[in-house]
Amino acid sequence: MTPRLDYFAAAPQAMAAMRAFGDAATAGGLEHSLIELVKTRASQINGCAFCIDMHTHAARQAGETEERLYLLNAWREAPHYTPRERAALAWTEALTLLTQTGAPDADYTGLSPHFTDEEKVKLTLLICAINAWNRIAIGFRSVPPLRAGKGGVPR
Repeated sequence: MTPRLDYFAAAPQAMAAMRAFGDAATAGGLEHSLIELVKTRASQINGCAFCIDMHTHAARQAGETEERLYLLNAWREAPHYTPRERAALAWTEALTLLTQTGAPDADYTGLSPHFTDEEKVKLTLLICAINAWNRIAIGFRSVPPLRAGKGGVPR
C-alpha cells in the first residue's frame, strides 16, 4: 500500500493541534500502560495497522508483556487485565463502536469504581484522540515500518 499524503507536511498547524489534543488527553492521571492498551485496542477495532504497530511497540518499550498484547483482542476472556484496565477497555470499545453500542450505561457506570471524574474525561478524550488518529492514518494510508529481523521482510 502506498501512502496517499504526508499529512504533517501538508497541514503542519492542523496536525500540531491534533498532536496537542492527544497530549492533553494523556497529561497526568492515566498510567502509561493503560494509555497504550487503550490506543492499541481502539486501533485493533478500527483495523489501523500503522497505529497497532506504533502502540504495541511503545507498550513493549515501556515494559508491557507480549502475552498481554497478544490477548488484548480477547481481553474479556483473559484474566491478565486489572479491573481498572477492564473498565477502560470496555469504555474504549463502547466509544469506538459508538454506532453499534450507543455507549451503554453499564460501561459508563463500570468506570466509577476505578476512575475519578477527571480521569473519566481524560480517558474519553484519549479514546476520541486515538480514533481520530486511526482515521487519519487509514485515510491517508500510513504504512507501518518494516523492522529488520524475523518477520520484518515481506514475503
